[in-house]
Amino acid sequence: MKYDEYLRGIQENRVERFHSLIDLVKLMYPAATLSMKYKMPTFTYKEGWISIANQKHYISLYTCGAHHLESFKAKHPEIKTGKGCINFKDKDEIPLQDLKPVIMSALESGHGH
Repeated sequence: MKYDEYLRGIQENRVERFHSLIDLVKLMYPAATLSMKYKMPTFTYKEGWISIANQKHYISLYTCGAHHLESFKAKHPEIKTGKGCINFKDKDEIPLQDLKPVIMSALESGHGH
């Protein structure tokens, strides 16, 4: 699947929220490469990566490890997180400012600390 096909599949009420995440990564890392590596929009930079996915019940931001999310989880315990991902339900506010350290950690350090 191509990126533009993927975007066409996003529910109308989520398009703006989805783009806000894509735009934030592009703004922070203009040199990052955008691909569909994991069948979802994935940014790679040096050794790191971050993916953004439109799921059935939320928009997910995936990183390669839970350690990238620690500061975010402490600030936003109300937002569901998994091992290396954050799941934004439609009712959740997406705190873009607080995602910056998550994105930086995931893209700058990759798998290690």
